[in-house]
Amino acid sequence: MKKVYSSAAEALDGLLHDGMFIAAGGFGLCGIPELLLQAIKDAGTKDLTFASNNAGVDDFGIGILLQTRQVKKMISSYVGENAEFMRQYLSGELELEFNPQGTLAERMRAGGAGIPGFFTKTGVGTVIAEGKMEKQFPTGPDGAMEDYIMEEGIFADLAIVKAWKADETGNLVFRKTARNFNAPAATCGKVCVVEVEEIVPTGSLDPDTIHLPGIYVHRIIQGQHEKRIEQRTVRKREEA
Repeated sequence: MKKVYSSAAEALDGLLHDGMFIAAGGFGLCGIPELLLQAIKDAGTKDLTFASNNAGVDDFGIGILLQTRQVKKMISSYVGENAEFMRQYLSGELELEFNPQGTLAERMRAGGAGIPGFFTKTGVGTVIAEGKMEKQFPTGPDGAMEDYIMEEGIFADLAIVKAWKADETGNLVFRKTARNFNAPAATCGKVCVVEVEEIVPTGSLDPDTIHLPGIYVHRIIQGQHEKRIEQRTVRKREEA
């Protein structure tokens, strides 16, 4: 089966439709599928729901789709670096479902494993728990009962992720921080499209270095990436 495509637009051909649910990898501006997001913008697909830790910044990442009003709902953990995200949410233009970061990652992983729901202590007694099933388990000291809430696994129409390397069968290697949300996001979509910095021949990756097996990956593109820095912090120049 052909997995390597020549461009982001070609890799997404036939997959996009209005109102779809997309799981996107990345953390801040690290490891975001920027080329695929640009292709979605160019395609004009609208009324989208995104599950992603955050939405990039105003002019990069999912932020470019917020600018064009192509996103209807975000399932996210952090919105602090995107002024347009905050503006749309506070004005009621954008639906937002807040998730703790670990809960969001586990919801993606659970969906990829075929698990429809799981219980967690995170969010108990807060607004996160509102409307969710609560159950007690004997996990406290000496078997004392403790409260948990149920979270649902994420089952997306499409997963878009960014990896460092892939071979031609779709085995993936992520680099450092880019591994945290990309790996679980890749597993929870009905179709997974990946952009990478380098495609290497099949068999050239050490099996012990592969973070995600190619069984999860349907389409791959190779491209050039901008690699922006979200918050540049430097110390003041010392006086001579």
